[in-house]
Amino acid sequence: MNPREVAHLFQLEVALDLRQRAAWGGMLLYVVSAVYVAYLAVRGTLGTATWNALFWIILLFAAFNALARSFQREDGGRQLYLYTLAHPRNVVLARALYNAATMVVLSLLSLLCYVLFMGSGAMAKADLAQFVLAVVLGGIGFAAVLTLIAAIAARAGNGIGLMAILGFPIVLPMLLLVMRTSKLALDGVAFSVNATYFGGIVLLDVITVTLAWLLFPYLWRD
Repeated sequence: MNPREVAHLFQLEVALDLRQRAAWGGMLLYVVSAVYVAYLAVRGTLGTATWNALFWIILLFAAFNALARSFQREDGGRQLYLYTLAHPRNVVLARALYNAATMVVLSLLSLLCYVLFMGSGAMAKADLAQFVLAVVLGGIGFAAVLTLIAAIAARAGNGIGLMAILGFPIVLPMLLLVMRTSKLALDGVAFSVNATYFGGIVLLDVITVTLAWLLFPYLWRD
């Protein structure tokens, strides 16, 4: 791994997104629309478990919408050119880091929008620090899992469809774990009780990024 090369590739991802500002607008519009539709559908006080589950379902679909384009922006010629310039492991690591940063921002904005529309009654007894940490780690976890899936789907030549088919079964353990962790945070459970679940989220993140780092060179070579 070359940290300097990873940093340059990260800057490239930022520059590409700055050229396509409509992409961020589309992501935010998707989140606001989904939250507003949920608000119109329930129109009432939700229980803590339902409030929490609905938030994570919206965020999961937002993550699919945001990260499906990770490996769809380059045509074959540009991919070949990038292959000659950078090591594939540095490429996937830079994109995983950029997707993680994207999901942290998107997760916090989604939480803000969700609280504005759905109310904060479910957070009355919450440990807010734990809950926000769960949201951040959950966003990073979605980014880690979906970056690997997006790479596999893009190399298979059917990005969006295959990503949806592969992504849901693989992301399900992460989804269930972050829902459990955030529910305990909303219930005000002490961090010493919830620490095991936080450790599980971090472990899944590390395992997924490691798998992407090990497997992506073979995908890239094909």
